Amino acid sequence: MDANRKAAVSAGVLFIIATAAALLGSVLYSPLLSGTDYLTRVAANPNQVTGGALLGFIAAGASVGIAIALYPVLKKWNAGLALGSVVFRTIEAVGYIAGVVGLLSLLSVSQQFTRAGAADRAAFQAIGDSLLGARESAATVAVLAFILGALMYYYVFYQSRLIPRWLSGFGMAAIALMLVADLLAWFSNSPVTSYVILAAPIAVQEIVLAVWLIVKGFSSRALQSRTASNDSNAVTRLPLKPGVAG
Repeated sequence: MDANRKAAVSAGVLFIIATAAALLGSVLYSPLLSGTDYLTRVAANPNQVTGGALLGFIAAGASVGIAIALYPVLKKWNAGLALGSVVFRTIEAVGYIAGVVGLLSLLSVSQQFTRAGAADRAAFQAIGDSLLGARESAATVAVLAFILGALMYYYVFYQSRLIPRWLSGFGMAAIALMLVADLLAWFSNSPVTSYVILAAPIAVQEIVLAVWLIVKGFSSRALQSRTASNDSNAVTRLPLKPGVAG
């Protein structure tokens, strides 16, 4: 298996891990964080919270891994955008980790809330509200970083024809919908997960892309064309031997 094929398979597997971990984590803890009595529900379901937090860490690591796996291939077409995707997906991971830390802190506060007397509960409720707000802000920033990073590699995919243009084109369209969801969440002060219809296309897209990369890999025609172009440019830049010209 050559380096390009390994990069395609690695990225495809990481796409599946990142998407599955993010979705499963959200299924575990999102229902617990809605409503005014969320502290009571969080305290009553510590395993769901810690399980969701673990999946959040996995999703964060896989997100960075995707961009790193794609970088050696994409840089042949656009090194700046390839590096940019690594940077923004790293920022995304940092945002997700911040959200996970906030979630685990919320679990600790919720347990103290349930043990506290009526007079002290208001203070723990205020702390919980602050943690929840900070966590949602971190998630919104993380999603924006994901959008920018993903848009960069989808553009390079479209430009290079490493994958079919219908696939990379749909990816850019799905990212645009995700941007709308993120902006709506930002201005309405609500979780991004509230806009499932707008977020669903990119989740489907990344699973389809993952399967394509694992089964088909990158276009051999595009890779060969780029290699031939690089070889031609290298020959052109070779210095002429003395006496050859003139």
